[in-house]
Amino acid sequence: MLSEIFYWILNASIIGSIAGLIVLSLRRIKALPRFVVYVLWTLPLIRLWLPFGMANRYSLLSLISRFTTKTVVIWEEIPHLTTTNSIMVANSYFPIEYKTVLLENVFHVTSVVWIIVCCTAIVASVLLYFFTKSELKSAELIKGNIYKSDRITAPAVYGVIRSKIIIPTAIAHGNIDYIILHEQVHIERRDNLFRIVAVITACVHWFNPLSWIFLKYFFADMELACDAKVLKSLNENQAKEYAHTILTCASNKAFFVSAFGGAKTKMRIESILSYKKLTILSSLCFAVLVLVITIIIITNATV
Repeated sequence: MLSEIFYWILNASIIGSIAGLIVLSLRRIKALPRFVVYVLWTLPLIRLWLPFGMANRYSLLSLISRFTTKTVVIWEEIPHLTTTNSIMVANSYFPIEYKTVLLENVFHVTSVVWIIVCCTAIVASVLLYFFTKSELKSAELIKGNIYKSDRITAPAVYGVIRSKIIIPTAIAHGNIDYIILHEQVHIERRDNLFRIVAVITACVHWFNPLSWIFLKYFFADMELACDAKVLKSLNENQAKEYAHTILTCASNKAFFVSAFGGAKTKMRIESILSYKKLTILSSLCFAVLVLVITIIIITNATV
């Protein structure tokens, strides 16, 4: 049973990697709004978790399947619900029957190694999360859900359900309006929840180095998308002040918290200074683009 789970995890990891590489390529297009890129990261996330999907002749996998993959129907009663088998080392799939005894033994051993490392990574991440939260119990209330603490170096949002904005004591008495605007966007979007899901996904696919690269860029694009949301309500002078505020905050890299200085500062400043508000027409065009890309990436090849 465990080896079968690992078999399909390995398949999902391959397809998810293809989806992630496409998003990495698209994010290099400067004309593409950062929020669009942020949304597109959900596609490799879905692919890394779900090995099955609906068949579609316009799927990217329809092209790839001509060379390296095989499309398998999950249930004959629903012929359009398929899964993509990229490994192709089995004679049948439900249940899996490997082509040789050696392959079966290899998957039995590697699946045990996979689950041990996966569980260790997840437990370590959970312990780190709760240790970080416990360190902030001494934070002092400023107002509402805003606190100050001398145990952090950059403003950040902690928690998922009852999120708190924690600000370093060193800057808590200055102008923190822009910081609060930024962190409130993270709270509204439930970004910390997506951070947790992304970290768990990387732990499940720990053997795939691309999953960790995707995690890094996902966090960076989360911050850029958050900046873009804040800039919608600011004028040109305020945008410059916002950029200056980012420069004054130290970089703080953390998996489970949305940090104000968590992405590369240079990248964020360039994005802020070049920001242009979208028109209704351009917003619709980008929405259509996202829909098309989603259909191409999420669906499977036809049998």
